[in-house]
Amino acid sequence: MTLSPQTFVEHALATSAADNCIAIVRDRTSANLRWANNTLTTNGVMHGVDVTVISFVRTADGVATGSVTGTATDLAGVAALVEAADGAARSSTPAEDAAELVADATSTDWDDAPVPTDIHVYDALAPALGEAFGRAGAEGRVLYGFVNHELTTTYLGSTTGLRLRHAQPTGHYGCTGKPSDLSTSAWVGGATRDFSDVDPLAFDAELARRLRWAERKVDLPAGRYDTILPPSAVADLMIDAYWYAGARVAHEGQSVYSAKGGGTRVGEQLAATGVHLFSDPAYAPIQCAPFNVASQSSNETSVFDNGLPLARTDWIRDGVLTSLVQTRHSAAMTGLPVTPGIDNLVLTVDGASGTEEDLVAGTERGLLLTCLWYIREVDPQSLLLTGLTRDGVYLIEGGEITGVVNNFRFNDSPVDLLRRFTHASQTVPSFSREWGDDYFSRTATPALRVPDFNMSSVSQAQ
Repeated sequence: MTLSPQTFVEHALATSAADNCIAIVRDRTSANLRWANNTLTTNGVMHGVDVTVISFVRTADGVATGSVTGTATDLAGVAALVEAADGAARSSTPAEDAAELVADATSTDWDDAPVPTDIHVYDALAPALGEAFGRAGAEGRVLYGFVNHELTTTYLGSTTGLRLRHAQPTGHYGCTGKPSDLSTSAWVGGATRDFSDVDPLAFDAELARRLRWAERKVDLPAGRYDTILPPSAVADLMIDAYWYAGARVAHEGQSVYSAKGGGTRVGEQLAATGVHLFSDPAYAPIQCAPFNVASQSSNETSVFDNGLPLARTDWIRDGVLTSLVQTRHSAAMTGLPVTPGIDNLVLTVDGASGTEEDLVAGTERGLLLTCLWYIREVDPQSLLLTGLTRDGVYLIEGGEITGVVNNFRFNDSPVDLLRRFTHASQTVPSFSREWGDDYFSRTATPALRVPDFNMSSVSQAQ
């Protein structure tokens, strides 16, 4: 007999000998397909249940915590995690982020079963993918790619009366096209909730177009170029801007969001007027959990904040830095409102319209990126990032793509880009090539035209 996630939660809470306990159960199923050389190569379906137990023990000096995460298939496995968490809490020093636990909140669907996925999520996609393989092969292209769909149902319960549930679909696709001689490559990819909006024939047609662009090759030196960043590349950079927006680190003078002389830059004009960067659990089609879930404490998360309700949070509003990622503990330090992190990110620009293609048409001479990869922080005080271009940097001349150029290493700051860009397209659901596969797939961003994007050196990466 398979036990329900709710049973695991209730057993953990009843078994713990700590003063309070939180149990988080994540039921995950995933289905994937992989292809190479115009042929499906592998497929698979996986299922797993992860249990996190967080124990809270009162001491003379405060509240100590212990958090343990593991897989569980039965109540004995849950009890073992509880015992380990209770022991870790009893041997810990008091937590500096201690606060009253959130109490008495229940999801109306708490009693519902986990929502699964399976290979049938690709029933419409697979035949179209086969047709794309045939067309690509007939036209001298080879396709390589991967699709993955995951459904994670999270159950959060506590001895203070939390019973919260959220079912999160997450899907993405990525496909690389090459000519038969493998001399160059092009990539397309995106995020999706259910694959009903993914058309393999359409992405193969886009790959064919990009490979035609690459028939003419032009070598360019390093320098600052008028550059169009497509939504995928903008997502790459904005995720870093978000991940480094911790309030405590800023308050302690260690980030681009730190004010000279102390404190944070909240309230300062950080980006161009009309720029809005925000997270919103209800923003379609990238909806996410409307309550806070934290398996452990850090500068940006707190186990004491589990269950806090989440709503739209403006990080940058009309160009002004409005909020930073906060726990209740860091909010007390900074004197700012409590604004926990949220699992999606949206960038909009007032008055922006049109598409990436419209930005290309309005550019006399410049570059169009495909995506970025191997992105790393160079300087936290300016959030200077470095990384490489990948799978196509295209030359724009007279508003048209006229060829492909060599790859570059870039050095630039996403915060500074929000001040310097000159044109933006409308915001669309996007997918970060660097971070979307494993870490952060729910973004909506425009394409941006940056007049002086810093291609700091030529890269030999192919």
